[in-house]
Amino acid sequence: MAKPGFEREQRIQFTLAQAGLSTLAIRAGQTRTAEGEHSDAIFPTSSFVYSSAREAAARFSGDEEGNIYSRFTNPTVHAFEKRMAALEGAERAVATSSGMAAILSIGLALLQQGDHVVCSRSVFGSTISLFEKYLSRAGISTTFVDPKDLHAWEAAIQANTRLLFLETPSNPLGELTDIKAVAAIAHKHDAWLAVDNCFLTPVFQRPFLLGADIVIHSATKYLDGQGRCVGGVVVGSDTLMEEIYGFIRTGGACMSPFNAWVFHKGLETLKIRMEAHGRNAMEMATWLQQQPGIEKVYYTGLESHAQHALAIQQQNGFGGVLSFEVRGDQDAAWRFIDATQMVSITGNLGDVKSTITHPATTTHGRMTPEARAEAGIKPNLIRLSVGHEDIDDIRADMQLGLNAL
Repeated sequence: MAKPGFEREQRIQFTLAQAGLSTLAIRAGQTRTAEGEHSDAIFPTSSFVYSSAREAAARFSGDEEGNIYSRFTNPTVHAFEKRMAALEGAERAVATSSGMAAILSIGLALLQQGDHVVCSRSVFGSTISLFEKYLSRAGISTTFVDPKDLHAWEAAIQANTRLLFLETPSNPLGELTDIKAVAAIAHKHDAWLAVDNCFLTPVFQRPFLLGADIVIHSATKYLDGQGRCVGGVVVGSDTLMEEIYGFIRTGGACMSPFNAWVFHKGLETLKIRMEAHGRNAMEMATWLQQQPGIEKVYYTGLESHAQHALAIQQQNGFGGVLSFEVRGDQDAAWRFIDATQMVSITGNLGDVKSTITHPATTTHGRMTPEARAEAGIKPNLIRLSVGHEDIDDIRADMQLGLNAL
């Protein structure tokens, strides 16, 4: 016997197949229980019970669909996964315990000893450490390239190259990679392209439409949007995600039901939050580049950005993160940061609260000085994740930093 409202839920699913991004962010991935709740339910349970030993055996063998154990089957986590797949326009998503766990799952689920990766040199510092230090121990080698140089991507390809990995815009300099062009390079050599879409989210960038095979997110950032939980997600075809799912099931780098519920609810406001971040960031970038104490501002929304034309071509917006170099050295950058009063000094980003950090000694501090220099991360560089405070208040706080130079 079908549960009450089953036919209406079927009609809703048909409607969602034709829905826009804001509707998907609010409606996709919800399956109401027999209680008829309007808000999404949360299932904080480690395991699930069965009506019989036969049903338990059928679930564990895979002959029958259903919940088994929350390490790999939980309704709340699954709801978040379905919503993320819908937003990115993919077949399937797999949630993980963190953004780094999402990248790790790609490396260990899809690659093996003897495989080779080509990775942008302008990615999050921990991503570089993961490929360079840890995946190398599993016999997986990595070549790092200039993300802007298509010839470098092509030249780095080896006979054993299986994966190309990039982050665009990059953290923290906002360097862009031509996703469509790099996807063509990857596919010509029978490799996959994975794109870290953390900075822009599906609101401002849709990598699958440009040829990407895999998209990853640190859900900790904009998907949550309020700095509450840590999590990640991998999105792609059902075939590739089945391998990712198998790794998470066995390796245990899973997302908790509570965190999944927080992220699932956070997605409901993703579009309006990203638009607000973008408006404030554009105003701050424009203002900062006019200040005498600032040497350079990195933000793809500025016409002065070297890749502004590419940003317009492959993005629907410019995001909420910008970086800038102050006049002086590391001491000047630290004086600027310490003089602010409202913005939060923290390495996290994507929060409704504006945050500020010194990349060379925090987020990218584990890189060698040579690697930082090659990536363009200078001692006088500051990263600002622009939040939702009144723009006049953010500007006033930045002025305090400028006054300390």
